[in-house]
Amino acid sequence: MGLAKQSTTQARQKWEADRELAERLPELLRTVAETQEALDQAREWNAPVEELHERGLALDEALTEAMRAAYARERVLVGSKGYVDRIYRRKRLARPEVREATHVAERLLTARETHRLHGIQRVPPRAA
Repeated sequence: MGLAKQSTTQARQKWEADRELAERLPELLRTVAETQEALDQAREWNAPVEELHERGLALDEALTEAMRAAYARERVLVGSKGYVDRIYRRKRLARPEVREATHVAERLLTARETHRLHGIQRVPPRAA
């Protein structure tokens, strides 16, 4: 009996942490847009490779944080019971608002992975 109570308490704590992270999602999406704009502007101005690399890493970090917040929003919409009951979780994942949150999170994940593959400028090694 103690295990169920403990897992419910832990689930509630995780849900609270996810709720705090999910509340930051709009701010993080603005950061992603600003960072993307800065990277595009640097490419347009033919910035040095090092600067493009740094801005690419900054965009990767912003996309990662936004993606984590989007998945946290999905978990918040599912509810704290979804942390301990997989059937409840699956049923809640089928709701339209949760599916939309999942779609946003997956789009951010795809954008991050695409950026990691093609968007971060490689810096050539320096001669010794």
